[in-house]
Amino acid sequence: MKINFAKPYSCVKLWISVWFLLFVGGAPLSKAETLMTPQHVIQQTADELQTTLRKPEYIHDFKKATALVDEILSTRVDFDRVSLLVLGKNWKTANAEQRERFKKEFRFLLVRTFTTAFTEYANWKIRFLPTPMQPLSDTNAVVRTEIIQPGAQPSRVDYRMILTGDMWKVYDIQIDGLSLLQNYRTSFMGEVANGNLDQLIAHLAQRNANAMNASIGR
Repeated sequence: MKINFAKPYSCVKLWISVWFLLFVGGAPLSKAETLMTPQHVIQQTADELQTTLRKPEYIHDFKKATALVDEILSTRVDFDRVSLLVLGKNWKTANAEQRERFKKEFRFLLVRTFTTAFTEYANWKIRFLPTPMQPLSDTNAVVRTEIIQPGAQPSRVDYRMILTGDMWKVYDIQIDGLSLLQNYRTSFMGEVANGNLDQLIAHLAQRNANAMNASIGR
């Protein structure tokens, strides 16, 4: 699978489509099979998304579907950690208001992109790869998979998760070793190179508004 990082926003749908395929593509697991807690989180998310988003009221109402996806993923994705890691050193220099505005707009960017992928995903298949009996540590784990596409070589996809409180949450996706977090960090770097975080936030807000306006009447 070729990933074009020259177009940072255009490749995001592919990343999130792969994420969704993990959620909905796995074969049902028998009670005899023992899954690690991170895999249970993903499987439960799959069931909830698959059952709900196929209903007509969500298929034909993108705004409603986006609100649902945000609600479901709010406890399954560590949006705060993703925001911090994406901004990197710029997070430290941002004031409290800037941090909150960035988290809001970046989260909405991810959620609406997830929603698009969830409602338009291709008919790919997922294969879980062998997972160590224990997580990487008490608070970190990786769910390893392959995405199978007709006429293409399988793509390795790893989902990095962290234990926050009593819940495992996803905070990064790696496709053939390439990180979604690193991709976003690179794409945002130019806009905040001169300390202009406000410009980046405004850009994200405008993109979000335009995308939602374009979705009206779908």
